[in-house]
Amino acid sequence: MTSRQCICVKRFLIIGFGLLSILAGVYLYLNWIQMFTEMRGKEMALSATSPAFQGWKASPIPLDFDVYLFNWTNPEDYYVGSPRKPRFEQLGPYRFRETPDKVDIVWHTSNHSVSFRKKAIFHFDARGSNGTLNDIITTVDTVAHSAALRAKDASPFQKTMLSIALNSRGVTITKTAREWLFDGYKDSLVTIGGFVAKFVKEVEVPYDRVGWLYTRNGSSTYDGHFNMYTGTDDISKMGQIYEWNYKTHNGAFEGECGRVKGSMGEFFPPNLTPEDSVWLYVPNICRAVPLDYTEMVKIHDVTAFKFSGTERSVDNGTLYPENKCLCVNGKCEASGLFSISPCKYNSSIYMSYPHFYRADPIYLEAVEGLNPEKDKHEFFMTLEPMSGVPMDVGGGFQANYLMEPVAGIKPYQGIPRTFIPIMWAEERVRVPPEIAADIALVPLIILIGQIVTGILFALGSIMICWYPTKFITHLCHDPKGKHALLRSLSTPKNTVSISIAKPHYNTRENLSLLDRKHGVNLIRANNKSSLTEGLLSNSNTTSQNTSSDVIANNDT
Repeated sequence: MTSRQCICVKRFLIIGFGLLSILAGVYLYLNWIQMFTEMRGKEMALSATSPAFQGWKASPIPLDFDVYLFNWTNPEDYYVGSPRKPRFEQLGPYRFRETPDKVDIVWHTSNHSVSFRKKAIFHFDARGSNGTLNDIITTVDTVAHSAALRAKDASPFQKTMLSIALNSRGVTITKTAREWLFDGYKDSLVTIGGFVAKFVKEVEVPYDRVGWLYTRNGSSTYDGHFNMYTGTDDISKMGQIYEWNYKTHNGAFEGECGRVKGSMGEFFPPNLTPEDSVWLYVPNICRAVPLDYTEMVKIHDVTAFKFSGTERSVDNGTLYPENKCLCVNGKCEASGLFSISPCKYNSSIYMSYPHFYRADPIYLEAVEGLNPEKDKHEFFMTLEPMSGVPMDVGGGFQANYLMEPVAGIKPYQGIPRTFIPIMWAEERVRVPPEIAADIALVPLIILIGQIVTGILFALGSIMICWYPTKFITHLCHDPKGKHALLRSLSTPKNTVSISIAKPHYNTRENLSLLDRKHGVNLIRANNKSSLTEGLLSNSNTTSQNTSSDVIANNDT
């Protein structure tokens, strides 16, 4: 292979490698995040042997379950024509350390899902609480008022008899925090109702005691039965609920409002953007709640997206028409709360954010003692966007009871229609620094992929542009000699190599002329320099050393 051919092959190889580098860079730029997501998905998808299984089954991070109860301080002023508003005092938090677990686990390979039930044990944390379980709390007597509502269409005689029974009870009831929460308390109306329910099918009394969290502690049936995607076929579906209580639509609300969807709170879709919203399925309120992107935050130096509950989450069609299906029996309240009576035995329970945060001012104006604050009452989930892993979770919902007048039944005849705050609870959890360090590896690997992409682009560009750049640079600096750059592309018949080992500088040195005539090279040196003449033939190479050490070679 001639020297000219070697040079051409070398140039083509360099340009070829340059093109391959750029193509590889383009491919990584377009597909790196997806490639990493798929690789990570194969490792993180939920299965009985996956690394994520143990952390999903029983959370390794301690969970704090904080409960706040509202004490009604002036129930005596709640009557027809009263100039005073109901006044409430928030007590708590009553903190419980929650130990969650998944039980009755069954894997379904046909649709890449897993079925399970949730079981949680709550231990009272006296040191982390503000108050004791023996605190006395007065609130609305929901049992008595519910009985009155069910009798509003009864005969006058039945209403009179019920009025006699209820009038002595009043509109409120006082119990300890322990009774209001997990222990519950005995109620004569519940006992009578339970007896009647044995003989009358229309009467349904699900519990033998009254308590906001009664039967929840240690129960595996309280939250229902779940079927969730494992992500083995598609990592973006991991953690998304497919069925609740064996149904894809809970029946509590019509249309999209009753569809079972969203996450249980452990896994969210990867590669989130600020334009995304995430959905959280909350079985206690029988619906999925949307959380919208609000800001970018730092959790243990890890960049995360904060998704918060907005007005959209608690609207019932007033502001967002798509939420009109949350109205019950055609009744739509002002924005800020929604009824859960269809899944709570038709009780008059309405949910809102704590202290009517983000609700219509009409609710806050009807009572005293509530003060909504964003930092205390916002419902949010902070997620690492590349992996969808929760970094910080907080907030909850407030249960309110609708007190409305019931004609013909004392003591509810003519009372003002008011939403009475009862309690609110929140779960707070933040990942510790050591887990955050592991989560931080995800964006780091994404960054490394982007750096490699940039290197491939740069390397390919340099390889492709090297020779054109070299030619242009030479052309700019030596326009008259530009043909010399291309001399290697043709084979010259004669080349001259001159080396000066020991020049003489007796007078002015000036190499004035290089003549090449008829195969003879002449070198003349002016000003008393010696003259050396080399005769070169096409078949031989002759070298002659002179006093000026000039060597002339004839290249055939």
